[in-house]
Amino acid sequence: MMSDYLVVMITVPSREVGEKIAAHLIEAHLAACVNLVPSITSFYHWEGRLHQDEEFLLLVKTRTEEFETRFVPAVRSLHPYDLPEIIGLPIIAGLKDYLAWVEAQTGRVD
Repeated sequence: MMSDYLVVMITVPSREVGEKIAAHLIEAHLAACVNLVPSITSFYHWEGRLHQDEEFLLLVKTRTEEFETRFVPAVRSLHPYDLPEIIGLPIIAGLKDYLAWVEAQTGRVD
């Protein structure tokens, strides 16, 4: 089942980077709301070694429609990582009024 709405998870290396990406997504109407979650610890393998890094997590509410064509390129253009985490999870249920607000906030503005 395809959802019209997503929660997108994006990890970033600092509060400043997170705030920059969040502000751009809101200003460009690519997101209705971005939560900046502080101080998470990420464990992962990269370039042959185990890493443990303190990061921040963005939780972004947006629409599915332009995820690949506009949302992802916008995040990649501002993100310092070679391979940023940009994972969209479908919203399968939600308060109708809230989802209508997401729709209104993310309408294309050219």
